[in-house]
Amino acid sequence: MIVVMARGSTREQVNDVVARVRGLGLDAHLSEGEERTIVGVVGAPLPPTLDEMLEVHAGVEQVVRITKKYKLSGWDFHPQKTRIRVRDVVIGGDDLVIIAGPCSVEGEEQTVETARAVKAAGATMLRGGAYKPRTSPYEFRGMGRRGLEILARAREETGLPIITEVMTPADIAQVGDFADVFQIGARNAQNYLLLEEVAKAGKPVMLKRGLSMMLEEWLLAAEYVMAQGNPDVILCERGIRTFEPSTRNTLDVSSVPVIQGMSHLPVFVDPSHAAGKRALVPALALAGVAAGADGLMIEVHPSPDHALSDGAQSLTFPEFAALTPRIARVAGAVGRRLPVGEALAAV
Repeated sequence: MIVVMARGSTREQVNDVVARVRGLGLDAHLSEGEERTIVGVVGAPLPPTLDEMLEVHAGVEQVVRITKKYKLSGWDFHPQKTRIRVRDVVIGGDDLVIIAGPCSVEGEEQTVETARAVKAAGATMLRGGAYKPRTSPYEFRGMGRRGLEILARAREETGLPIITEVMTPADIAQVGDFADVFQIGARNAQNYLLLEEVAKAGKPVMLKRGLSMMLEEWLLAAEYVMAQGNPDVILCERGIRTFEPSTRNTLDVSSVPVIQGMSHLPVFVDPSHAAGKRALVPALALAGVAAGADGLMIEVHPSPDHALSDGAQSLTFPEFAALTPRIARVAGAVGRRLPVGEALAAV
């Protein structure tokens, strides 16, 4: 249910509605736009006469029952697109945001060198895994805390905010000491305990789409974060599992405009995990931008053939530098901007 406050309603009137909602044992979430405020009412069960209870409050224009299962992530509750500030980077605004870096942190030299290279080519955030979920327990699974310390060193060197994956509730505090954005990987997209706990850390959360997740399930997973009072969720399409073996996953480009029609949350595309093959990454990245994505997450490594994880899908420094001007041109064609890095000055 949403309570639409009238234009010009006072803070006292809004607080009165919120107090009434919470007094009934329900949660109230505020969405304050330029012209009006909306109070989202969530919880169960909703009293059958709740509409009438709230309509009589001063400053209330309309009370509307929402039938969608996803409420906080949907447009009904939040009619303005969500913008998330991560240090100096704004996600969900006019600028296209590129997150780039290695799949795994393998050492300080590798990570800092990559951070410098991707920043020079136009990236505005750095990715890197300190804890890695791997299909086989015998594969490289990250450097743990040392990897986090290296990411922080790369941020100090370049100023790039960092995003890294958290895998268990027990790791949230430690990862949160270093990360600017928590990443929830595809395998944990429906790990609801983890989603609830990471929300409480008070930092933005990137939620990757699960391997076989329907779009409504994806938004309901986002609800687990948002229901804990954390509105800063970024969705990331990284390809879904289908019958087609020629790529690692199948990039569902259509999910970008479809999910944007369902939700106000920013949407990214990860062409690296979708492709699984380096040669395919540029085409999928451009397709994601053309489809309207708010950003891209691309794996880049100084020597992909020697990478300890996902080298086959990682771009080299020259390949990434050659791709970003093309991304800038496509972004411009769909009304986006790519912040100009050193290598883009001549574009």
